Amino acid sequence: MPIESKDLLNVSNLTTRFYTYEGIVNAVEGVNLQMSSGEVLGLLGETGCGKSVTAFSIMRLINPPGKITEGRILFMNEDLVRKTETEMQDIRGAKISMIFQEPMSSLNPLYKVGEQITDVIKRHQKIVGKDALEKTSEVLTMVRLTDPERVLNQYPFELSGGMQQRVMIAAAISCNARLLIADEPTTMLDVSIQAEIIELLARIVRERNTGLLLITHDLGVVAQLCQKVAVMYLGNIVEYSGVRELFKNPAHPYTIGLLNSIPSTEGEIKRLNAIEGDVPDSIHPPTGCRFHPRCKLAREICRMQRPVPIEIGQGHIVYCFEYGETSQTKS
Repeated sequence: MPIESKDLLNVSNLTTRFYTYEGIVNAVEGVNLQMSSGEVLGLLGETGCGKSVTAFSIMRLINPPGKITEGRILFMNEDLVRKTETEMQDIRGAKISMIFQEPMSSLNPLYKVGEQITDVIKRHQKIVGKDALEKTSEVLTMVRLTDPERVLNQYPFELSGGMQQRVMIAAAISCNARLLIADEPTTMLDVSIQAEIIELLARIVRERNTGLLLITHDLGVVAQLCQKVAVMYLGNIVEYSGVRELFKNPAHPYTIGLLNSIPSTEGEIKRLNAIEGDVPDSIHPPTGCRFHPRCKLAREICRMQRPVPIEIGQGHIVYCFEYGETSQTKS
């Protein structure tokens, strides 16, 4: 069915905190994201920057001591933040599905693959018995698992890592979800299997017009699969751009640092340019721009004020005082 609004997903000023005995962890602060159907948006950043917390916030899977404290998550014109848990249970798996990083930790080792996928189908599509099994076999075929009848009668531990990940993807698409969230879907796989999973996700997006939010720290995966990319640092979006523009003209010092850390495959071997310093404590984050303690361009204003989004090109937004305080976009 067609989406009424232009954006399939519109995240506005999302803030998620964890209230621990040591203090308040500022996991996600004021995050803004927009996605349309058939689009792949990469959420890029190093480990611990808030990518997965953003994804779990969108899915409304933040449990105490965590809490979404501010913002809206508009999905198909409905604010998920205002939904009850019962309403979210109807949405998860049916309209929004998540592909987790470690399938062996997400698939139940006590149940056969077929049982786990048919449970999702029965819950959301009201299909039972033989029809549910046929639907399960159909989605296993879609993800190009050979001999699906055999696979659905196997336990997860009997499958390879690549096959387990395909099973996870099959479960995610079994109810025709409009939005897929993939959390580091290729991290645990070898290079050849990674390429197959990337191709599979690209085909699903293309053929089903599904939106895909891809969480990764792998710049290569972003370059292959994404149309747009949002770069995160310490719970904040620091740059948002089309993927080609980002690789060609990175603007934020952190993004530039990430790209400069990629080893070259051409010419002579050169020393990698690491980003100096350590990631600050998210319980006691720096004032002003969160990146300023590690930034060579930092000025006094960077230490005192939070940067606002500046549009420096068509759809290219950067949160950095180096680009002035004019042409401000709406946050």
